[in-house]
Amino acid sequence: MKTSDVTETLNMALEASGCDQAKVVHKPRLLSDNGASYISGELAKYIKDNAMSHVRGAPYHPQTQGKIERWHQTLKNRILLENYFLPGDLKLQIEDFVKHYNYERYHESLSNVTPADVYFGRAQAILKRRERIKQKTIEQRRCNTAEPSPNINQQGEQSLSWPRPKSVPFYMTTDTDRTKNF
Repeated sequence: MKTSDVTETLNMALEASGCDQAKVVHKPRLLSDNGASYISGELAKYIKDNAMSHVRGAPYHPQTQGKIERWHQTLKNRILLENYFLPGDLKLQIEDFVKHYNYERYHESLSNVTPADVYFGRAQAILKRRERIKQKTIEQRRCNTAEPSPNINQQGEQSLSWPRPKSVPFYMTTDTDRTKNF
């Protein structure tokens, strides 16, 4: 990777995030490994010109870059699933993956919200809304379930049984042919 590739990627990231327009004390920080493109004087000048800071990971310690290394592995696994006959096909697939990963895919480590939701400050509102829906659903299920009714079996013994909730459908079929499509 060339230094110009790194600076171009940084420009796109700053523009997409709006950090290039930020008027705060804490400007963006670049965390990188010690590859040739990251230790060049050209990149150092770019970082200084953009009032950024640069933190380098310890040599031969990929755990410092753990999240991005995992992201690269996920991207690689996705790319290997298909064949790409034109360079443009691969580029489109990578763009689609990035969009999906950042804006559509829920991440368990982020309380099942997307990275974009966390970055743009929407995560707490989403989690509160989910909690309200959960509480409402629990309450509705309680209301839909009747009290247990006593049953007397053939031996004359009494037992309690709870009726099925009204909202749970029950389907019975006699079709045993599993080769049919639904």
